[in-house]
Amino acid sequence: MNTLQAVCTTVTLAACAAFAAAAWADEPARSDASGSSFTPSQIEFFRQQVRPILRANCLKCHGGEPKIKGGLRLTSRANVLKGGDTSPAVTLDDPAASLLVEAIRYEGLEMPPKGRLPKEQIDVLTRWVEMGLPWTPGDSPADVTDEEQSVPRVNDKTKSFWSFQPLRRPQPPLVQPSSWGNNEIDAFILARLQKAGLEPSPPAGKTALLRRAYYDLTGLPPSPPEVEAFVADDSPRAFQKVIDRLLASPHYGEKWARHWLDLVRYAETTSYERDSAKPFVWRYRDYVIQSLNDDMPYDQFVREQLAGDELGKITAERVIATYYYRLGTYQDDPVDPVEELYEDLDDIIRTTSEVFLGMTLGCARCHDHKLDPIPQRDYYRFLAFFHGINRYGTYDPKTVGHCLLPKIPPAEKHEQELCINEIGPKPRETFVLIRGNAHAHGEKVEPGFLSVLDVPDPAIPDAAKDAISSGRRRVLAEWIASADNPLTARVMVNRLWQYHFGRGIVPSPNNFGLKGMPPTHPELLDWLAAEFLQGGWRLKRMHKLMMLSAAYQMSSRANQAALAKDPENNWFWRYDMRRLTAEEVRDSILATGGSLNRQMFGPSIYPLIPDEVKAGQSKPGDGWGESSPEQRARRSVYVHTKRSLILPIIAAFDGADPDATCPVRFATTQPTQALGMFNGAFLNRQAKVLAGYLRTHAPGQPRGQIALALSRALQRTPTTSEIQRGVELLESLRHKDQLDAEQALDYYCLVVLNLNEFIYLD
Repeated sequence: MNTLQAVCTTVTLAACAAFAAAAWADEPARSDASGSSFTPSQIEFFRQQVRPILRANCLKCHGGEPKIKGGLRLTSRANVLKGGDTSPAVTLDDPAASLLVEAIRYEGLEMPPKGRLPKEQIDVLTRWVEMGLPWTPGDSPADVTDEEQSVPRVNDKTKSFWSFQPLRRPQPPLVQPSSWGNNEIDAFILARLQKAGLEPSPPAGKTALLRRAYYDLTGLPPSPPEVEAFVADDSPRAFQKVIDRLLASPHYGEKWARHWLDLVRYAETTSYERDSAKPFVWRYRDYVIQSLNDDMPYDQFVREQLAGDELGKITAERVIATYYYRLGTYQDDPVDPVEELYEDLDDIIRTTSEVFLGMTLGCARCHDHKLDPIPQRDYYRFLAFFHGINRYGTYDPKTVGHCLLPKIPPAEKHEQELCINEIGPKPRETFVLIRGNAHAHGEKVEPGFLSVLDVPDPAIPDAAKDAISSGRRRVLAEWIASADNPLTARVMVNRLWQYHFGRGIVPSPNNFGLKGMPPTHPELLDWLAAEFLQGGWRLKRMHKLMMLSAAYQMSSRANQAALAKDPENNWFWRYDMRRLTAEEVRDSILATGGSLNRQMFGPSIYPLIPDEVKAGQSKPGDGWGESSPEQRARRSVYVHTKRSLILPIIAAFDGADPDATCPVRFATTQPTQALGMFNGAFLNRQAKVLAGYLRTHAPGQPRGQIALALSRALQRTPTTSEIQRGVELLESLRHKDQLDAEQALDYYCLVVLNLNEFIYLD
């Protein structure tokens, strides 16, 4: 140890304090708790160096809010000297022994809990204490101002936020005379466009419109005869007839189930290192498909998933619906079972609040929500509705079976590895967990709704002694599915709009809170929500209403004036072109080649996955079964969803991440897409299948084969020049590249399946 180090280690904290005092000896001493006697330089030191540290790191827990941690406020010099529940935070006679100094040095208490401050900031606060806590004159608060307040409170101002207001049906606006518009939706859209001095785009062509409708409602392309029939139908109701037919199609449920499965983080495995398969998850997927095809009212759809086992008569379908709770990731061998219980409950709270209410309640697990008026207490009151739920089980089939086995009538025992299960009629007690720590209990709470909505606390009926659950989830489900809830209907119609128009009226569909993106057409959103309720919560009715609007039927054509004023199309002056979803790409490839197996329902399928992809697993190929060629050609909604082994074409084209609710899929453009589409084994196999179809239906006719390939892929009649280019490509492949006729046609089909027009909707 050198001399300087030796000196530094022997200097006492008292000496440091004396040194600091000497450094400021030329300035007058303080005389009262307000700090009014401090010199200008000391006050400036507080303003410029100390106060920013307090604001950034301390005042969220020790600021001006009604409830503070440890009873300690750091908003004024007097409060610092007063201290908290135990003792003063600063001892002026012995600065080094002050609790505040010990805490920031992590010598006993550890503050801030999120991590130790940088040494420079610790030195600043220590120096401040040694100086005697200089403060601004008059002891003016160091807390953040209203504008800077990082934690919104439940008050009259936040209660007045648009999404928390009761739903009222606005009158459609009176617009300037125009021949444009088919229904009330168009009045709202046109009024906003006219205000901006813009005009809507012209109608889409019939072929483009038909293709749009087929993919929107079934996720499949129209066949060439269906295109020809629609183009030839000049009646005013031609498009309405198409919509009615597609809504009645069983493939409607398959398409829209995929949207719902994205939202509820659907997967069939647990994730983590084993990523084990969960039993019979596919029955939940089939329940969703069938419910949508039956046009089950959305409020009933909500009730059955949240509390199907508590809705009176127990049926197999209602029991299956509650597998909603078992869809998330799951740690089957937890180090801390209590902590993992709260991880499971957190997943349920986040998914339920975001999917049904458009509120990010999960952000209030460890502290008051930083962006919305949701106290931490609200999080745990919401958790109390689910606090009777058993965990899914450990890595043992017996415990899994016990936790999933419902008590349902004997005739329906075949539906048992499929529901929620509770510990009995009396759930666990619920406490606010300090900083979200499962082992640090705070205030005890009872079930309750979001306090910002200003609704009465729920009345929880007493459960019978022989009941298998508490009945609390039914109370929650009834409230969420109530017409009086201002969020549920708004959130769902916004999702319908998003899936039809490419973007929600509220562009952040899982976040209707203060910091979510505001609605571009708030009156239209409320009108749609009111119409949804008036129509009995029926989804198919809303599909038809939106699709019959002139807004939906616009072309994607741009114009310079609109691009200059609204380049992102926030005012919906045109239809947004979109790329097919990952599932639509795969299903369209199968449909074009004529190999799509349209069988519905049943256990999931296992398409071929290259060994190179399986090699990425700790046990290559583990948990991936083998299906017959016919089964492998079924729709993508029936593909087994293994969290650690997503089908490559689904992963490449931005399929949903199944680990959390996925409200929006973002379409990326990346090299792996082109590489997979041209070089991938699946595409090359399907190109051969399409070529075989062409040889069967147009034998020995190169021009006929080209025309048939293009009409099936693009759902329109190809032009003469397009056919001629195909002929030239075939000839080049045969003569220049020395391929035989069969190989040349295979490669031509591969090119067809890679056309932009094939995977983009105009």
